[in-house]
Amino acid sequence: MKKIMFCGGGSAGHVIPNIAIIEELKGEYSICYAGTDGIEKSICAENGIEFHQFDAAKLVRGKFICNLALPFKLINSIRQAGEMLEKVKPDLLFCKGGYVCLPPAFAAKKLKIPVITHESDISAGLANKLIARKCKEVLTSFPSAAYRFKNGVYTGSPMRKNLFDRDRTQALEKFGLNNGRATLIVFGGGSGSKIINECLRKIIFQLCSQFNVLHICGKGNLVDSNTYGYKQIEFTNDMGLVYACADAAVARCGSNSANELIALKIPTLFIPLENSSSRGDQVKNAEYFLEAQLCRVLKERDLTPQTLKEEITKLMKDENLKSALERSNVECGNKKIIREIKSVLG
Repeated sequence: MKKIMFCGGGSAGHVIPNIAIIEELKGEYSICYAGTDGIEKSICAENGIEFHQFDAAKLVRGKFICNLALPFKLINSIRQAGEMLEKVKPDLLFCKGGYVCLPPAFAAKKLKIPVITHESDISAGLANKLIARKCKEVLTSFPSAAYRFKNGVYTGSPMRKNLFDRDRTQALEKFGLNNGRATLIVFGGGSGSKIINECLRKIIFQLCSQFNVLHICGKGNLVDSNTYGYKQIEFTNDMGLVYACADAAVARCGSNSANELIALKIPTLFIPLENSSSRGDQVKNAEYFLEAQLCRVLKERDLTPQTLKEEITKLMKDENLKSALERSNVECGNKKIIREIKSVLG
């Protein structure tokens, strides 16, 4: 049985898409995972996936002094990754972008182990730019992103099967929400979004006079509230249950969740992250979906309780958006990604 090593970490956005593909390949291939002592390690433990740990050097954006030792750390990381690969001997390394993928990809190239990477965003991340030439293929979530690589292949975004075909009534009951009302879901990424949380809570009574609001606010961000129809949760490992409740959504525009919302035909108001710690990928993702008329967008710099209320009101009534989503061909990319994996493995 051929062995595939998956790699990606630093955030859930670099790990969960890998898990989506792993779930479909288990049994057909021997599967293992390479990563750091970060979120990827705990997620693999939860899913019973063989895990191999190494150290990875990380670029700290905007902090020159912190990066002075980066070349030396990277050399050591590549050495560690090479030793790991020589021990495990995978037939393929599948990367999901991010700094964790750099050392294994560089080491795999030296050891003549084929590498595939997947780029989530329209604007490629630094890691994928650096390893692209060492890869057999660079798979992408967006069609235009594939053209930026000589070996680019558009496949769409990987998504877990449990996101689809969930029972709405059961989901609403699980969260204690009224099945007779429309439901808006609001989330701001894995750790929540302070500005979205604050603006939403200032208008929550007005919103909940019309519909339910299911709010994923991030760990440690719950507040006391007795507003009817308002349900807060810190975090969930089952976004499929949350999506099943949704008549509409307010969210950041990270590629994974954005593609999921569009694929599930959920009308969404995107508020893309704009701060200095971001390379602007969410803004470009949002611009792409807006140009395709598949979402509404509120710029973070324009976000206030009043503008949020106004945009949510428009979102809930936007029949043109609902029609465009029904015609959309954005879908789960698992089949195409697995096709490319099998093609490289031969």
